[in-house]
Amino acid sequence: METGFLKELGDIVNAISGVVWGVPMVALIMTAGLVLSIRNKFVQFRGLKHSVDLISGKYDNKEDEGELTHFQALTSALAATVGIGNIAGVATAIYFGGPGAIFWMWVSAVLGMAIKFSSCTLAVKYREVDEDGSVRGGPMYFIEKGLGKKWKPMAVFFSVCTALAALGAGNGVQSNTIAASVVDIIGSANSGNESGVMIWLQSFSESSMRLIVGIIVTSLAGIVILGGIKRIGRVAEKLVPFMSIVYVGSALLVLFLSAEHILPSFELIFKYAFNPVAATGGAAGFSVWMALTWGMKRGVFSNEAGLGSSPMAHAAVKVDEPVKEGLVAMLEPFIDTLIICTMTALVIISSGLWDPSVNVQALNGSQLTSAAFEHVLPGFGRIMVTLGVLLFGFSTILTWSYYGEKGIEYLGGHKMKIPYKVLYLMATLAGATVNLSLVWSFADVANALMALPNIIGLLFLSGAVSAMARKYFKELREGKHKPVR
Repeated sequence: METGFLKELGDIVNAISGVVWGVPMVALIMTAGLVLSIRNKFVQFRGLKHSVDLISGKYDNKEDEGELTHFQALTSALAATVGIGNIAGVATAIYFGGPGAIFWMWVSAVLGMAIKFSSCTLAVKYREVDEDGSVRGGPMYFIEKGLGKKWKPMAVFFSVCTALAALGAGNGVQSNTIAASVVDIIGSANSGNESGVMIWLQSFSESSMRLIVGIIVTSLAGIVILGGIKRIGRVAEKLVPFMSIVYVGSALLVLFLSAEHILPSFELIFKYAFNPVAATGGAAGFSVWMALTWGMKRGVFSNEAGLGSSPMAHAAVKVDEPVKEGLVAMLEPFIDTLIICTMTALVIISSGLWDPSVNVQALNGSQLTSAAFEHVLPGFGRIMVTLGVLLFGFSTILTWSYYGEKGIEYLGGHKMKIPYKVLYLMATLAGATVNLSLVWSFADVANALMALPNIIGLLFLSGAVSAMARKYFKELREGKHKPVR
């Protein structure tokens, strides 16, 4: 009965996901990114070097209002964006959309850099700093304060969607994929060489192992989450660089050992971004529209450009000039999608497992990525992907708790923060045990509902952002913004 109910629920959520991520939403995000790129004179290119200078700490001033340094704000936001989307999300995009989906992920990243710049500039511009030094900011605040009180219903809608999205996209997908990866690596252990601990673990049913993993992840997350954004920032600035270097290093090793497949993999990406993949045997092909929509969906899920999530973390930065943090924020899609997601994609495509006629087991998500790494590094690749899933997923759970908290705080005030954190941790535990397809579909719907009010607000306030950008870059050329040290 439960299985039948979950299947019916999954079918309903899948149908809703197909509607909200149809032509209008994809067109809206791409149009917004293009408009913001043009209005800000393609700031993602001309401001890139200055962005790197800002995160180096040379411009940090401890006397500025806020709670985080530029680097802590970036790594806190990256803790959310560099997550399961970089491992399982890329694999899902290729599984359903073919290699061409990666091209559209790149497009989402380049346009997303302009969106991040605009949204995080506005988040600092319209943030509120309480007497105790804590900061409240994000799309709900720049919608209400930037567009006026009559727009408050849209700000409320965004906050409701944020609080709900955090319970699916923020923790459910992450804990679910973590649990699936751990179960997979335990179940696939060599029966002749495992330790006594491994034999003991294999005695549990899959549902029991998922529950155990969920309890461990939830407990560790609770220790950090209950400490607030400052503790999240301290953990993120250490965890994010470490996990990114380890994962990218592993991917580079795989690509080095299969270097002859790198250029052909790029050729497949560009070829099938604009040409359909014909069906072979009993396997279905991939249309250009499938490549575009799956690439955009998974690109947005991974780098979160357009959702309005990361502005809530960047609003907490110690800074005196909103444009500075906008420039820092636009590095997120660059690091997340153009670097880390590309590494995953090249490993999968170069392995040949993207082809349905080769991937006869229909591996998807983190299992597909794991098999691609294992294809070149037998006995080691699967472990590296599992480690990546654990670290990426855990870091995302931490920061999304803060996003959900900011949403509920806007709706109900400070008193709602602790009850929401408890609910968030309970949902993290539940997410480890439910159907993966249902969790992904719920995440897609929640993301789309967050994106709609955020993108509308950004388009209406795009003139204000471009004016601030012109002023800042003019002053920068005149030498008015100099490093503090």
